[in-house]
Amino acid sequence: MYPSFRDHFDELKSLGVDHLFGLSTQSADDQQAAAERLHLPFAILSDQHMKLTRAIKLPTFKAGGMILMKRFTLMICDGTIEHVFYPLFPPDRSASEVINWLSESRNRG
Repeated sequence: MYPSFRDHFDELKSLGVDHLFGLSTQSADDQQAAAERLHLPFAILSDQHMKLTRAIKLPTFKAGGMILMKRFTLMICDGTIEHVFYPLFPPDRSASEVINWLSESRNRG
């Protein structure tokens, strides 16, 4: 999923995306290493203690003794979740779905 957003980063910015972040329940160090390994132009934030995950009931699953987030995309404007993309399948199309949604919402408004 992250490479999809990396590959479409410039297009997302041109459509008005001011901030783009990944989010994970893994540690900040793990996320920084992943962002560097994947050459991401955005940060992956850590919700290691699951405060946000629990507060807004984000979808999770267990694997290898860890609780991980399922793949989803939140469109947030001025602190309000405007749209949720979930479930995401296949995950490599997520950025394209966001681009289509942004393009359509611009045409409506």
